[in-house]
Amino acid sequence: MGAPESEAPLSPPGTQYSYEHEGDRQFATTLARGLEVLRCFSPLEALLGNKEISVRTGLPKPTVSRLTYTLTKLGYLRHNMRLGKYQLGSAVLSIGYPLLASMSARQVARPFMKELAEHVSGAVSMGIRDRMNMVYVESCRSGNGIATLPDIGTAVPLAQSVIGRAYIASCTPPEREAVLNQMKVKEPEMHRRNRPQIDKALEDIRARGFCVTLGELHRDLFGVGVPMRRTVDGEIIAFNCAVPAFMYKKQQLEEDVGPRLVAMVRNIEAALGIH
Repeated sequence: MGAPESEAPLSPPGTQYSYEHEGDRQFATTLARGLEVLRCFSPLEALLGNKEISVRTGLPKPTVSRLTYTLTKLGYLRHNMRLGKYQLGSAVLSIGYPLLASMSARQVARPFMKELAEHVSGAVSMGIRDRMNMVYVESCRSGNGIATLPDIGTAVPLAQSVIGRAYIASCTPPEREAVLNQMKVKEPEMHRRNRPQIDKALEDIRARGFCVTLGELHRDLFGVGVPMRRTVDGEIIAFNCAVPAFMYKKQQLEEDVGPRLVAMVRNIEAALGIH
């Protein structure tokens, strides 16, 4: 849904790559395992021990111990001696920042997002897909109305969020089928629960350019989602707008907030030279 839909953790990493890439001789399994360890950490679980990482990844504890040792030596993890646990290190930022800095769409979109957020007393976010999640790469909020702002890097479920459903709507038919099939295999319960809402969102975006959710991820927030009509640097980008539930009715979302978010996205497209 809208910007602060929820600080949902990333999908459990597991060892899905073990069968997805079975037989691929170019696939570096050790590297993949190290990256899976890093993906275990979230805002809600910033400190993890080897045992906890082992449970989350499905990797043997001795393997996890070697990986966390190596990642700590390289600066991607920090070891909290007092608690005997690990947390992400500063080297992780060094990897992510060049991506954010190179996304020209963020700089172009920011003033448009801020203007809409102020107008609706809510928050507006921009996101791209990461596996079965959408990750915010920019967020703006008004000075009143929304109490919390999700930081850049916050992840929300692709299936359950309005921004995720907007992303799915923007995919080509083959891309959409592939994403939904992945979801059905990797997150069957999430797919089962949310498929009707996903299909409804696809219909709504085809008909009026936006989709709506009413407190699905956060009961105090209503949200609207809109995708960009073209990829930017190969990425499908989607936007959402979250407003306090006590301030808005569904009709206002459909007649005011939704059309305003569509207009905002079209203005961003024009500024980027997308027609």
